[in-house]
Amino acid sequence: MQFVQNKKYQSWAHVYDPDIKNELLCTWSNSNLQLHDDAYLAYGQGRSYGDSCLNNDGTIINTSKLNHILFFDKDNGVLRCEAGVTLDDILSVIVPHGWFLPVTPGTRFVTIAGAVSNDVHGKNHHRVGSFGNHVLAFEILRSSGEPQICTPSENKELFSATIGGLGLTGLIRWVEIKLKKIVNSSIVSTERTFTSVNEFFELDDNYLEQNEYTVAWVDTTSTGTKLGRGVYFSGDHAKEHRVAYSESKLKKRRLNIPFNMPGYTLNSYVVRAFNQVYYNLHKNNSEQKLVHYEPFFYPLDNVLNWNRLYGKRGFFQHQCVVPVNDGKEVIKEILRLVSNKNMASFLSVLKRFGNIPSVGMLSFPREGYTLALDFPNKGKRTLDFLNDLDKLVKSVNGAVYPAKDARMSSEMFVKSFPGLNQFKKYIDPSFSSSFWRRVNPE
Repeated sequence: MQFVQNKKYQSWAHVYDPDIKNELLCTWSNSNLQLHDDAYLAYGQGRSYGDSCLNNDGTIINTSKLNHILFFDKDNGVLRCEAGVTLDDILSVIVPHGWFLPVTPGTRFVTIAGAVSNDVHGKNHHRVGSFGNHVLAFEILRSSGEPQICTPSENKELFSATIGGLGLTGLIRWVEIKLKKIVNSSIVSTERTFTSVNEFFELDDNYLEQNEYTVAWVDTTSTGTKLGRGVYFSGDHAKEHRVAYSESKLKKRRLNIPFNMPGYTLNSYVVRAFNQVYYNLHKNNSEQKLVHYEPFFYPLDNVLNWNRLYGKRGFFQHQCVVPVNDGKEVIKEILRLVSNKNMASFLSVLKRFGNIPSVGMLSFPREGYTLALDFPNKGKRTLDFLNDLDKLVKSVNGAVYPAKDARMSSEMFVKSFPGLNQFKKYIDPSFSSSFWRRVNPE
């Protein structure tokens, strides 16, 4: 048993890090896990931006040693692995055999249990839905002592509660998913610049159904008729047996931010200059390119410790989803506020979710436009601004993403998830998190 301090909150958490992975495969009653009066939470790679993966004054169960692939059907594309296996680990095994993840978020360094617990989404939500739509089964260990197999037909309520359930329903031991067939590791990618957010909506209407993967980068410093200009990225898996890159060079491309930058590094002037350069680099560059899947899906993974750009105080991300019909005006109003308040989000991503229903009771993805914005932490000024964004989202019955949140109110959380009361029936009484206690103070 270790004790680690969460410096952000100046509080302590117990960390259970078993030397032998089989210790976690025992029931609570006969395992070596020392029970405490405080709450438990499984912890993978800690890639959630907020406090949904934290458990201040509680006990963290480190799942990093549950890192084995248990079964891989190379003919039918079915994979089963332990909870602590990362998406990067999975890709290294399945891609050489002609398979890919059915859904992947913007980083491959998350665990598969984390992907389930947050029901992560990707650039192809309009085609295939979120990660939970491709989960065939998992086993979960409840504090009652009985491991339970969950599938869409067996223990289906617990299955639905666990997908997107933020780790609150128990300890996931293994997950089985259906993979996507591919020819090789290449993506046929196209970039198109758009001069305003209105043009983005037109572009998206034209290309959303033509391509499996779509997403847009938005310049939040642009104003007036250029409000919300940006670059629209679309892509599909290559259908030909050829590549146009060197695998060895890919591994050498990673940069590293070795220390925390000064807090003023990403000021509005720097962000404005960067956005201008970035937009110009992609302007008039609409030719198709054959690229490796890594830079297409995971551009930030090539910059190690990129969060240090924001300095010691870090940053807040605000990711929302708003309905299609009313959402366009809300997206525009959010971009106006960001620009008018000179908040200058450094990383801003806009895309459209499709109408495939999520499996999870507490899943974030739903039909509409989703906008993710990163803001340096400037204390009360930033928090007040994020509350203003929440009001806009709430006005059209939108939602804020818990995996990217560290400050939303209980009221906003309840408003975001209509299935919350149903979900509460399946929470394991011995599991909790800093996020849960913040938004559910009952």
